[in-house]
Amino acid sequence: MKTRPFQQVDVFTAVPYRGNPLAVVLDGSDLDEAQMQRFAQWTNLSETTFLLPPTDPGADYRVRIFTPGSELPFAGHPTLGSCHAWLRAGGKPKSAKQIVQQSAVGLVPIRREGERLAFAAPPLRRSAPSPSVLARVAGALGLKPSQIRSAQMLDNGPVWMGLLLENVDTVLALEPDHRALKELGQKVGVVAVPDTPALIGRSNREARAFAGRPAPSPVALEVRAFAAPIGVEEDPVTGSFNASAAQWLIADGHMPEQYIAGQGQCLGRDGRVHIARDAEGVVWVGGDVVTCIAGQVEL
Repeated sequence: MKTRPFQQVDVFTAVPYRGNPLAVVLDGSDLDEAQMQRFAQWTNLSETTFLLPPTDPGADYRVRIFTPGSELPFAGHPTLGSCHAWLRAGGKPKSAKQIVQQSAVGLVPIRREGERLAFAAPPLRRSAPSPSVLARVAGALGLKPSQIRSAQMLDNGPVWMGLLLENVDTVLALEPDHRALKELGQKVGVVAVPDTPALIGRSNREARAFAGRPAPSPVALEVRAFAAPIGVEEDPVTGSFNASAAQWLIADGHMPEQYIAGQGQCLGRDGRVHIARDAEGVVWVGGDVVTCIAGQVEL
């Protein structure tokens, strides 16, 4: 064991403790996979990352991403949170235009948008879900077929079943059977577009919750993500799913090319994911990151 620099950051929020926390070990050198997995299980956060020297000459650093139960090839909030921690620890990108993070899915460009960071969504593979699997997932979520407007299998490293539901109230009222989802081995993200009354109601609630400080921006898409198969029943704010959902929803005309998604209400969080598709068709997924803990870890 040795002393290693460590940060715990909050991602997709400008207000500490309202987003999705991430543990970052800034020097993961000479740790094996079992040691990384054991520490990720101990932190019990949705993800823990370990930064390493890059093996690709085009990258600024390399990251390995672990949930309490397994390693992930890619995930969104660890991408932004790891980049924030690397920069805060004195990391110097090779390019003035962007930071390049190496992960198991390849090189992920990250750009600075003022104080906010944004990553380029990895290429998406999508397809229609099997009707039988969709029916079983709907049953585990307590949904009727009429409540599902559209469904897609979304794969950008992690594989999600994405469900566009009839309204925000349905999304927020879900009480999934997490054991059934784990047995199915299926991560599920659900989304809905707020109507005007819901948007006003949420804005009023946020104004009260954030009395004395700026409330988060209103949202154009409400999101929840359930990931029991990897040991996380509900993820507070999910970059990988928001990335793939944005590519799907924009391409199919359900959402505009630029919008803000909100996630975490049911967990007492208030994450904000900033989505924008550029002129080349690349979807950028942005969010604020704040450092909550900085110090050292014996590992």
